[in-house]
Amino acid sequence: MPFGFYIIMAAQFFSALADNALLIAAIAALREMHSPSEYEPLLKTFFTVSYVALAAFVGAFADSMPKWRVMFISNAIKIVGCSMMFFGAHPLVAYAVVGLGAAAYSPAKYGILTEYLPHRLLVVANGWIEGLTVGAIILGVVIGGMLIKPDIAQMLLSFDVPLIDTGIDTPVKMSISIVGVLYVIASLFNLYVPDTGVDHKPLKKNPYYLAHEFKHCFSLLWRDRLGQISLAVTTLFWGAGATLQFIVIKWSEVALGLDLSKSSMLQGVVAVGVAIGAVVAAKFITLRKSVRVIPLGIAMGLIVLTMNFVREVWLAVPLLILIGALSGFFVVPMNALLQHRGHILMGAGHSIAVQNFNENLSILVMTGLYYMMIRMDVSIYIVVTLFGLCVSGLMYVIRQRHLANQRENDDVRHLDDSAHH
Repeated sequence: MPFGFYIIMAAQFFSALADNALLIAAIAALREMHSPSEYEPLLKTFFTVSYVALAAFVGAFADSMPKWRVMFISNAIKIVGCSMMFFGAHPLVAYAVVGLGAAAYSPAKYGILTEYLPHRLLVVANGWIEGLTVGAIILGVVIGGMLIKPDIAQMLLSFDVPLIDTGIDTPVKMSISIVGVLYVIASLFNLYVPDTGVDHKPLKKNPYYLAHEFKHCFSLLWRDRLGQISLAVTTLFWGAGATLQFIVIKWSEVALGLDLSKSSMLQGVVAVGVAIGAVVAAKFITLRKSVRVIPLGIAMGLIVLTMNFVREVWLAVPLLILIGALSGFFVVPMNALLQHRGHILMGAGHSIAVQNFNENLSILVMTGLYYMMIRMDVSIYIVVTLFGLCVSGLMYVIRQRHLANQRENDDVRHLDDSAHH
């Protein structure tokens, strides 16, 4: 890997680390304000909605200038959201601003991979980016949780700057200020992200034109025989992954008798599995072999069904690691294939914006269906069964569609099959 790739990874790591640490700080801020408990999951909704609402614009924005500059501007928006929370804005509003920055950041962080690296390195690059992002999620939640612990917060608050009133007088403000430092570190790395020298399209100022262009890109990617398969898989994966987070917590409480704190730790176990699967895929799967991993998605859905029979933590941990590993192993090659097709068809930024729109719409729909079932008091075992069968069934349909496409024309043989490790 060229050195610039490690700069991209460092920028992504610190930005994702700050996003997830800030989520814990935002939850603490809501509790400090004595907000209703249902506001806490709304943080995820407010963060995600920008990905869907602004999909038509962030892709064009990402392709209009060098990606390092897009990443720097997007990170600056995150810093604004973090600052708003520090100075007393409602956490939901402030975290929505951070989500706006994240929505603009995403097409740039993935789009630069297709501009900077040869196609044969896309799978390994995605493996490292996904693995690193999962690591940032786990570490971010841990850091966020540690910063709001009373003993650690009081120790940090005891440090004072002579002759300067910093305004940092509560554990929440202390944690938000440290998260702000993480965003600043990410911004510094953004400045050293390499300029790939790719020509950029001037940003059109007419919103109708941008919406029409997004619709065209949306249709173009869904009509492409390889693009539609990779887009369908990643869309299903992210919607299912977000829903699985909530399912694991509820299932852990009912089946294993764990409290919320320990249930949340099992989420981290799934994330560890995803990171393992991502790294293994990066090592062994080439771009041409990427479509061969689709059956693993079918297997993952079926293995989820075994959760209904697990009643011990020592069995739950390896099971969740396996589910996570299968997820990471099949989604990373699909992600790389999608970026490859998008880069060829329409440009990296537009492609990632279409991907983000589909994936985050899937998250909103699938988590919404989950909340409806829980509100209707449907047994968590029935939810797990429906979830597993739904994932396996949809992955089977996607695979059949791919086989039908291949019978019409073998597009896979044109993909790069060079070794990348």
